[in-house]
Amino acid sequence: MYRTHNNGSLRLKDVGSNVMLCGWVQKSRDLGGMTFIDLRDRYGITQLAFNESINEPLCAEARKINREWIIQISGVVKERTSKNLKINTGEIEIEVQSLTVLNESKTPPFTIEDDTDGGEELRMKYRFLDLRRNPLKDNLMLRSKMSIETRTYFHDCNFLEIETPYLIKSTPEGARDFVVPSRMNKQQFYALPQSPQTFKQLLMVSGYDKYFQIVKCFRDEDLRADRQPEFTQIDCEMAFVSQQDVLDTFEGLIKHLFNKILGVTFNERFPVMSYNQAINDYGSDKPDIRFKMKINYLDDVAKGKGFAIFDNAQTIAAINVSGCADYSRKKLDELTNWVKRPQIGAKGLVYVKCNEDGSFKSSVDKFFNQEDLSNWSEKCNSKPGDLILLLSGDKSTVQKQLNELRLLMGSRLGLRDPKVFKPLWVVDFPLLEKDEETGSYHAMHHPFTSPKNEDLDLLTTNPLKVRANAYDLAINGVEVGGGSIRIHNRPVQEKMFDLLGFTKEEARAQFGFLLDAFEYGAPPHGGIAFGFDRLCSLFGGKDNIRDFIAFPKNNQGRDVMIDAPSELDASQTKELGIDLID
Repeated sequence: MYRTHNNGSLRLKDVGSNVMLCGWVQKSRDLGGMTFIDLRDRYGITQLAFNESINEPLCAEARKINREWIIQISGVVKERTSKNLKINTGEIEIEVQSLTVLNESKTPPFTIEDDTDGGEELRMKYRFLDLRRNPLKDNLMLRSKMSIETRTYFHDCNFLEIETPYLIKSTPEGARDFVVPSRMNKQQFYALPQSPQTFKQLLMVSGYDKYFQIVKCFRDEDLRADRQPEFTQIDCEMAFVSQQDVLDTFEGLIKHLFNKILGVTFNERFPVMSYNQAINDYGSDKPDIRFKMKINYLDDVAKGKGFAIFDNAQTIAAINVSGCADYSRKKLDELTNWVKRPQIGAKGLVYVKCNEDGSFKSSVDKFFNQEDLSNWSEKCNSKPGDLILLLSGDKSTVQKQLNELRLLMGSRLGLRDPKVFKPLWVVDFPLLEKDEETGSYHAMHHPFTSPKNEDLDLLTTNPLKVRANAYDLAINGVEVGGGSIRIHNRPVQEKMFDLLGFTKEEARAQFGFLLDAFEYGAPPHGGIAFGFDRLCSLFGGKDNIRDFIAFPKNNQGRDVMIDAPSELDASQTKELGIDLID
């Protein structure tokens, strides 16, 4: 036996008990006649006391111990004279009677503290050390609890957890595949799944009407804070369901997680908004509805006044920022520079201050009189003390730009409280989008998304007007999940492939197995996939999903800890039948 207790379990009720503890040395304090060591494991910290007057040799041994050494001690639980109520074990300490060093440690390259002095790249190189820190430990504990509660909910709803393969056929799903060469089938390759999409549809054909899986997915795409080349999904599918059935079931999952993990209860149904309304009101298909500040369109009151920037624009739109009419010129110039950054791409920013006396002050006073500005204010439902911010140009571009500006102002005004959660279902997405350069169609979600039944005829006459039987769940401006009712009959699926530019031969080569399956009694079915890493970061109050992944990649897709990806030995490439070209 190495230990009788962990380092977070002992309390005043244990005073007088003989115990054995193990762990890592967090810190050591030599106070002359007394030496104190904080002993750490994943459960907590316990203070160890070495008294020179009781056991001088043992106290001398304790003074030799450094940070991150692993030790084992035995001793008696005592009540502390100087209590530390910031930790659970802060009312007791261990009067150490024996000490064994189980392993020494080099000096870590950064401090193993909540507030460390290590930069991100250094901590990723020594991720095994970074994981000893409480913030990451707490994140992984939250992730584990969310995984357990997810499985509990699905078990209670009679879902089956079924694993699907990692070595599959390469199929076009929106991002580049990671490919794996086959040694036994020379010059042929597997792909790592971007999602289990086709397999979960096949499971519906097989009669397993409620499937889920917490599964790794792989996409070779550029990285950012909420993206990794390998990530985890809560992947789900159901047969004999309508869109509303799917929303009800998986809204239940999210409510369950909020209740069990954060103690947050939602008594009402999540609101539902159409894609068109989301774009029109917020400029985003995943709007943050914790605050209003909707987009207002001023074309009918701002054009035709001789201001060429507005007169030549497709649209003029604005947001009303409550209580900010006192913004200084310096602040307004800073906002103008912000929207002109390449990431936003606006050419400029027009403002109107709604003064307390009912007058208006604008950056375009030369072109617009007080009556004009009053009309703008009425359109924006402004009141004295408000600030109107306007952008103009191509409509879709302006909507996106105002979304970013809206989020910025919401953050600055404290309207995006991370402890407030506002879920929203977004529905009725376009089925297709068109590449203006090539004229070809692309699936807005994926090629297996079903059109709305009432829009089926439009597939032939006006494909861009077809609405998808698709839905996304957004929480606080973050898309946490998305899915659709699937196409379950072969003629509609073949029509979809045709619109997407697949020849019959190409569709057969890529998806013949699925088309064949649809001829053997495929039920109506639909599902959803949640970004598990994103959900964890949302529940943990962080922006970066890397904080909730044990061993993540950096922004270049590298694991700097194990130095991957790396070159293969020439004998391996030869065995695989691969010639590498410089």
